[in-house]
Amino acid sequence: MIKKDSPIPIYYQLQELLKDLIEKGELGPGDAVPTEREYAEKFQISRMTVRQAFTQLVNEGYLHRIQGKGTFVADRKIEQPLYRLRSFTEDMVARGLKPGSQLISFEIIPASSQVASQLAIQEYAPVYEIKRIRLADDVPMALETSYISANLIKGLTEPIVKESVYSYIEEVLDLQIDHGSQIIESSVANQVEAKFLKIKKGAPIMLIQQQTFLKDETPVEYVKSSYRADRYKFMIEMKR
Repeated sequence: MIKKDSPIPIYYQLQELLKDLIEKGELGPGDAVPTEREYAEKFQISRMTVRQAFTQLVNEGYLHRIQGKGTFVADRKIEQPLYRLRSFTEDMVARGLKPGSQLISFEIIPASSQVASQLAIQEYAPVYEIKRIRLADDVPMALETSYISANLIKGLTEPIVKESVYSYIEEVLDLQIDHGSQIIESSVANQVEAKFLKIKKGAPIMLIQQQTFLKDETPVEYVKSSYRADRYKFMIEMKR
């Protein structure tokens, strides 16, 4: 309930009220929320105050607006913890989602200077270049390009790539993947990213560069990914 005599701003009270309804499941993904006018009349507050609460919830990913139709509850974002190294497939399975990939291309190419540096190999050495769309319950989540040394990881094939590269490395080649590092930055989708991720050009995305290492510190994979910011978020646990 909105308390007008509270020191807490009214827009924030409404924002938290709606957030609570969404988190409890009383408002589910795709549900239309009452209009600004309806909330303004219900709580006897200004439409500007309601709009401020809606805007904040849109910015936080709880709601989304469709022009000419109204405001709706957004699909919940998938959280990925940053304190544990898991493949995309392993992460989706752990969350009870169906992982999937659409392979765009798979080929062996000479390593560029950047890729060679990331994989600690000679420039022009052969590397697998794997371009694919990562899916969760058939929804595009990320556009990903992976580079793996063909001299280190032998026998990689298209069917293996369509399943799990990490499983092949660990279970078939008996190599132990140990740790990784990531660089994350915000950006907006270009035309190619928008096409494959089924979002609008200019929509917010997260650009991620990741290096993955074996136990002996040998770089085994270098990945560049574009994640949908409306469907994915990252979580980190910090201790003092």
